[in-house]
Amino acid sequence: MKNLKRISTMFALGLSLLLTSNANAQEESIIGDTKNYNQGFRLGFGISGGYVFEDPYDFALGADARLQYDLSKRTSVTLTTGFTNLFIGDDIDDLGFIPVKAGFKAFIWEDQFYVMGEVGAGFAVTNDYDETTLILAPGIGYANKYFDASIRYEYYNDFPKANGNEGVGQLALRLAYGFDL
Repeated sequence: MKNLKRISTMFALGLSLLLTSNANAQEESIIGDTKNYNQGFRLGFGISGGYVFEDPYDFALGADARLQYDLSKRTSVTLTTGFTNLFIGDDIDDLGFIPVKAGFKAFIWEDQFYVMGEVGAGFAVTNDYDETTLILAPGIGYANKYFDASIRYEYYNDFPKANGNEGVGQLALRLAYGFDL
């Protein structure tokens, strides 16, 4: 229950950051080649596959939708959800869950290469497993006007391992198509 309360608090904080607009709207003048940057929303749809580090999981596959709001030309906040399945072999039921993550993306080189950090919750929805987990996900990526490719490490704090302990990590590749709204 304590973890669920902590996850709910982090989710609410991330959502409030995403929905908060810049209260100090200022009109920028055009000086030389400098142009105003149009803040706005982007929507992306992605697929991902990953290598899961802990037993009994073999690999992960997922699909997601990401809403992004550009704070500036180089920084954005994100809200991501979808479905991820952690596959288990040997006639054991897989673990499927719905991740809900808030994040921050910062472009660090040529406005195309970025670093990103996400935090959120994973709501298990398959089989008899109904626990919720904290998700931490740092990553790096490349994006242009329509295409986004990233590699991230995702850690699921409360999902079980084969030895009875908790804490599962995966290294995932995400390919996505995005567009301005």
